[in-house]
Amino acid sequence: MTSAAAPDSTAHPAMGGHASPQARAAAYDALREALAQHIPGERLIHDPLRTLAYGTDASFYRLVPQLVVRVHDEQELGHVLRECRVRKLPVTFRAAGTSLSGQALTDSVLIQLGGEWRGAQVLEQGSRICLQPGVIGARANQLLAPFGRKIGPDPASINSCMIGGIAANNASGMCCGTAHNSYRTVEDLRVILADGTCLDTASPESVQAFRASHGGLLAELERMAASVRADPELAERIRHKYRLKNTTGYSLNALVDYADGLEILKHLMIGSEGTLGFIASITYRTVIEEPHKAAALVYYPNIDAACRATMLLKTAPVAAVELMDRAALRSVEDAPGMPDVLRTLPEEAVALLVDVRGAHHQELEVRMTEVARVLEGIETCESWAFTQDAQRYALYWKIRKGLFPAVGAVRDLGTTVIIEDVAFPIERLAEGVGALTEVFQRHGYSQAILFGHALEGNLHFVFPQGFEREGEVARYQALMDDVAQLVGQEYGGSLKAEHGTGRNMAPYVELEWGKDAYALMWRIKEAFDPDNLLNPEVILTRNPRLHLENLKPLPAADPLVDRCIECGFCESVCPSKNLSLTPRQRIVIRREIARLAALEAPDDAQRDQLAVLRKEYAYQGMETCAGDGLCATQCPVGINTGDLIRGLRHEENAGADHPGKMKVAHWAGEHFIRVTSGMRGVLRLADGLHGVVGTRNMRRLSQAARKVSGDRVQQWTPSMPAAAARDYLKHLAQPLGRSAAPNGHVVYFPSCATRVFGVAADDRDPRSVTEMALALMDKAGFEVVLPKGVEALCCGMAFQSKGQFEAGDAKAAELAAALVEASDGGRLPIFCDTSPCLAQAQAYAGEHLEVSLTLVEPVQLVLDYLLPYLSITPLKARVAVHVTCSSVRMGLAERFVALARQCASEVVVPEEISCCGFAGDKGFSTPELNASALKGLKEVVADCDYGVSNSRTCEIGLSEHSGLSYQSILGLVDRASAPR
Repeated sequence: MTSAAAPDSTAHPAMGGHASPQARAAAYDALREALAQHIPGERLIHDPLRTLAYGTDASFYRLVPQLVVRVHDEQELGHVLRECRVRKLPVTFRAAGTSLSGQALTDSVLIQLGGEWRGAQVLEQGSRICLQPGVIGARANQLLAPFGRKIGPDPASINSCMIGGIAANNASGMCCGTAHNSYRTVEDLRVILADGTCLDTASPESVQAFRASHGGLLAELERMAASVRADPELAERIRHKYRLKNTTGYSLNALVDYADGLEILKHLMIGSEGTLGFIASITYRTVIEEPHKAAALVYYPNIDAACRATMLLKTAPVAAVELMDRAALRSVEDAPGMPDVLRTLPEEAVALLVDVRGAHHQELEVRMTEVARVLEGIETCESWAFTQDAQRYALYWKIRKGLFPAVGAVRDLGTTVIIEDVAFPIERLAEGVGALTEVFQRHGYSQAILFGHALEGNLHFVFPQGFEREGEVARYQALMDDVAQLVGQEYGGSLKAEHGTGRNMAPYVELEWGKDAYALMWRIKEAFDPDNLLNPEVILTRNPRLHLENLKPLPAADPLVDRCIECGFCESVCPSKNLSLTPRQRIVIRREIARLAALEAPDDAQRDQLAVLRKEYAYQGMETCAGDGLCATQCPVGINTGDLIRGLRHEENAGADHPGKMKVAHWAGEHFIRVTSGMRGVLRLADGLHGVVGTRNMRRLSQAARKVSGDRVQQWTPSMPAAAARDYLKHLAQPLGRSAAPNGHVVYFPSCATRVFGVAADDRDPRSVTEMALALMDKAGFEVVLPKGVEALCCGMAFQSKGQFEAGDAKAAELAAALVEASDGGRLPIFCDTSPCLAQAQAYAGEHLEVSLTLVEPVQLVLDYLLPYLSITPLKARVAVHVTCSSVRMGLAERFVALARQCASEVVVPEEISCCGFAGDKGFSTPELNASALKGLKEVVADCDYGVSNSRTCEIGLSEHSGLSYQSILGLVDRASAPR
């Protein structure tokens, strides 16, 4: 493969040039010293654990940065770029790191965006939106939803990927096509170039200043555009290429679509993957989000029939048409909830998922009828019909979206999953699918599956790939060579349709585009980045084997997480993401520890690295993990990284270094009444001391005690509640006014948290959770039944979360037995006032009990049992709602918010707050986790009167970091209700 002339990169020490390791280290040391003048040292990260963790993306490549810099604003970013330019050190920008082709990796300086880059402004009633690069795509659509709008790009990773990556990769997706991608819907950009210059295309003053300072760059872009228009063959080739989805190379269509240098620059930035500059904000023209939706899953006997249908649907009123081959369908046919027909389809069958949408129901009906008419006469494997049922609709899309992770879940240990996306001219789609399938078979990739966006001729192919065994790299190279030749040359298609060029396809850009277009791309790079410092080796490279180098090892680490494909979907909901590690990063480091530990003859450096990783992982990986399980709700293969961490805590507790931990746990479980009584005593002591010394001094005393004790003393906060009343069981055991139970009985298990923590000084409602619960059940006409020995009962979570599994199981079993007896063998419903404890008890009962128990938490109790007997009058209040992690995992989030909206005139749900990070007692023992997880909460709920949740410990942290009083939603319901 030949290359056009390119800037020489060998002079850059960080790119493997002639500089010695000592010289390279000195260069980075000097860089850190210079940057420390403008950026706090804790955001200049260079330790081996975090550089490896933060440097990993969703691709199958691995490069470890020498320095990770967390920049908070444009000024800091400019400083980094200028200092790196002085030292000729390359720089790569990172947003969410969900990129699949290695475009967010570096072995030099990685600029990592944090929560400070999440600015968003809806403009002109939602017709436009201005977004900073750290905004998650789904969040942008949440902001636009009240206006019936959305951003045009809709990648499958939209719940995790960020706007910076969406724009920099020109990502598209299911319904986006080529009409609504970032290139077509960008209105303005704010960009920072390699020399640190900032250009805001929406500001006339900025544009005027830029034309004066960078007139040469704009003139060069205009000369390139003129030269392309003067070459009819090249111009037509570019237009032809962008009839298809195409993200291979730079957006050369900017040179035929625009003549003004500013517009060319703006559109070249889209899809440039951080190689031309940094996108500090983007203003999109939004598109209509049609609210009424229907879908059909249509099974065709072969690819020819499916492609004939696709051609007819090209002009039909459809939102999306997704193609899935038989191998793809087979990969998900045994998953829970899948249609039975998937297991009976013939070997050549192909499915089309057809999605139709409308602004109103009548329009949807008309469009469904038209699509059915268009498809009439094409043979199918069975009759089909559209569904508007929300659950069925979601199931169809679950099938489509589950294909990539389905392959990842069943791959052999030590292998990765490769996903590539190509585009064929749609009129040759059936032919292209057949040819692509033949290539896979010829090279021994029988497990490959094909699926994609049929209307665009855009196909994804997914297959497991190992690189450890002899011959595997050569086999992969032969496959990619043939795929590139087939798609790029024989069919005139796109080698990268929507995932960006990255490293994996960079060696093939010239093959697809030809010598002249490729030389033009190098000319663009030279104009923007003459020193080749911005994300070098991405999009353009002179190394024909780049895609075969720096391959990521994926050694077995633990069966709980070995299926992880490091996609990063989990990161958006992780409470420690801005403090320490995310679930993906915890797995990355565990894999590296496993790899180093398995070496038969490690050298001194490897032994030292292993020791450092193990030591640092204790805090970064284990202590700061909330174990909330929200990562599993986002993970394509359902991995709960919290289970890994709890297992590691168990190993640590059982180790020789901590011989007394298990004994203490067993003692605490066996003497639980004494433990909870002691905790109430400590709270009474703290409350009394607080009354004497005041809040400021109490905080100082607490901080000093923690420091002296090595953080063993728990953190005191002003939101710390007083102890629960000593005599609360007396009124708990009695109905509050009724001698009979006209509507039935409910077994009430008050969690140990509500038995220990009472009311805080600033709480709006002076009643404890137990008092609220009893008042509400009494009002609805239910009588409470208490389990025997309730004071000694615990769900076991307090032990399980610390890895004390034996003690936790013992308490869970004790509780289960008491609940079976109290509920008359499961006849009566069982209510627990704390959602996490209910979820824990429910999980244990479901796994270990032969009888079936009906266990409900506060929202379920009210909606399923009490509400029919209550009359609700919404209170005139603006209420903040925090849905706990356990409620989210149990699928109760929407019901929780709906209940709050019945009881209050206004409800605020902070969209970017997931887990509060209090995590049982971590709000006391690791308070920085709680603080980090709730950063920004105070501003979002500033206009609220108070907050509600369904976990007493979570409410403590929420109150501390919001400035509001957070209490149980039971109190809100009680105040808003009256007996029917």
